[in-house]
Amino acid sequence: MTTGSPTPTYPARPPRSRLRTFLPLGIAAWLVLEIWLLTVVAGAASGFAVFLLLLAGLVLGAVVIKRAGRRAFQNLNEALQRGTAPTSGGGNGLMMLGGLLLMLPGLLSDALGLVLLIPPVQKAVARRAERTFERKLREAGPGTLGDAFQQARMHRPDGKVVQGEVIRDEPRDTPQGPRPPLMG
Repeated sequence: MTTGSPTPTYPARPPRSRLRTFLPLGIAAWLVLEIWLLTVVAGAASGFAVFLLLLAGLVLGAVVIKRAGRRAFQNLNEALQRGTAPTSGGGNGLMMLGGLLLMLPGLLSDALGLVLLIPPVQKAVARRAERTFERKLREAGPGTLGDAFQQARMHRPDGKVVQGEVIRDEPRDTPQGPRPPLMG
């Protein structure tokens, strides 16, 4: 029986991105492949050999992450002492990612982590990531995070980027005393 009232229409959901659709499937496939490879290697060598490989990956990954973190902190400290902005990480982020992949249990993740520790691979991946990031920023529509990031960057006439922060001085209900002069 109908009441004569119109059927409510709900706003259409935005379509899911390919990444949100295939990422869980890719992770599941990666895990199955890692487990299968571990069982194949354990059958060919021994379970103890696989355990030693995984333990070595864990230790090596921890050493790599510690070294990359120490290098990043040292670069930041030197830049602060010079009074300049820190330079690019020099591959520290990719070294940390490589160390993290080494720490994850699995032989494929270990191999990928070792590949990320090779300096030419780091440079190629960093260039590719930077180009992709810049392209995504150029394509950013109004009201998106990329648009906000683009607006937050201020360019000097010579083309250098000046990082800044906007601080609003909100009027308060209670009057404040006289302000000190800006230049002393």
